[in-house]
Amino acid sequence: MPNTIRKMACLFLGLFVLLAIPSQAFAKQKTVITNMKSNVQTDYMNGLLKLALSYSTTDYVYSSTPEVYSRPRVMESVKSGSISVMWGGTSEEMEQDFIPVRIDAYRGLMNHRLFFIRQGDQARFDNINTLEDLKTIKLGQGRSWQDASILESAGLDVVKATKKPSLYYMLDGGRFDAFPRGANEVWTELSAFPDLPLTVEKRLVLIYPLPTYFFVTPKDPELAKDIEDGLEAAIKDGAFDKYFYNSPEVQEALQKADLPNRRAIRINNPYLPKATPLDRKELWLDLTRNTPSNIITEENSAEDSPPSDE
Repeated sequence: MPNTIRKMACLFLGLFVLLAIPSQAFAKQKTVITNMKSNVQTDYMNGLLKLALSYSTTDYVYSSTPEVYSRPRVMESVKSGSISVMWGGTSEEMEQDFIPVRIDAYRGLMNHRLFFIRQGDQARFDNINTLEDLKTIKLGQGRSWQDASILESAGLDVVKATKKPSLYYMLDGGRFDAFPRGANEVWTELSAFPDLPLTVEKRLVLIYPLPTYFFVTPKDPELAKDIEDGLEAAIKDGAFDKYFYNSPEVQEALQKADLPNRRAIRINNPYLPKATPLDRKELWLDLTRNTPSNIITEENSAEDSPPSDE
């Protein structure tokens, strides 16, 4: 009888210990590998990826490549599965080769392109008001970027380079006249090349639709679904907007770009996939207006936020 009681006590103790262990301890752990962040990138996309996957029951851990890979190498690595996920502008080819998560990570901000130019060249751009005027300017772009094809389809003169860092030096050296970059990219990239006499053009914004998606290796549809479900959940509960507007990168872009007061030149994107969810208005922001007053920011949410686990 004492042995039976002892066994029962051990059983109950074991059950108690199991119940006391947090449920996260039983979650399946999985590693997500991305390309190492370069010196001209912010943590925005990595942070958004982590936000999306925080809604999953899988315990995701994060790793990166040992060095910064070129865009072609990244694409081959995602195809093979040695890199889990990448991000960038979409196209029919991209959506055929990889699993796209069709939610624009930048809510349309990346559709607005500002120009890197050489210091002292602003007067030349003051006379550009139309697409025809812009055709007199040589633009720099990455050889494998979708943007290059979009610009060429509009009749613009494009000079290409394989490696992104080369483009800043080529602009400085006079190989072309302007380097279009997303409104959220220019300020970070400008600070990354302080020794080059470059600046951001003050009057113009080139606009074309090119959503920035997460693209997942075809070998991991479960990861793609977790990212998509997580982003949808973050949109629904407001976490996406909070993350977007609290991002230093986005705040700097909205404050410095002054998009509503720039002369807009719009071109078509003939490569925009038919599956692009343009009808889902909640995915796109009206960037001709100021930040909505109902967006929760860190400052006005501190009292309402739950305590951090960290």
